[in-house]
Amino acid sequence: MKKLLIVLIFFFSYTTYSQTAEEYFDIAYDKAENGDYYGAISNYNKAIELNSSYTNAYYNRGWSKRKLKDHYGAIADFNKAIELDPNDASAYVNRGNARTDLKDYYGAIADYNKAIELDPDYTSAYNNRSISKELIGDLNGACDDAKKAVNLGNTASAKWVPNNCN
Repeated sequence: MKKLLIVLIFFFSYTTYSQTAEEYFDIAYDKAENGDYYGAISNYNKAIELNSSYTNAYYNRGWSKRKLKDHYGAIADFNKAIELDPNDASAYVNRGNARTDLKDYYGAIADYNKAIELDPDYTSAYNNRSISKELIGDLNGACDDAKKAVNLGNTASAKWVPNNCN
């Protein structure tokens, strides 16, 4: 009887204090918002351990890795987020950003193209594609994208267009 009581106490204390994937995600999100990217990644890892199909945990972990300049790790996480939700335009934009960081401008442009295919009004996709096109020497394409971004309300492109486009 004593052993049963001990087992029950252990079981209830374990289930009472165990956290869910969503709770780990929330903790990770708060840590990332406060600049603690290592702490955020640790908690995103725990969320993913509990729910291996937690798309937002992969996405946000990738974002945190990119902040730490782990661009290959970020790309791997964005790949997984895209695998789980192939219609998430923001995952393509963020993977494109990581590719840009690695100077893989053609890969970045392909990601921005996919994001625009999924969401034709995605301002950041046009702005970021404009930057990648400029970096590969396609100034006409860069201007076209920057002008489209301006038409969609992007202020960064609005400053760039007058100085670089006809």
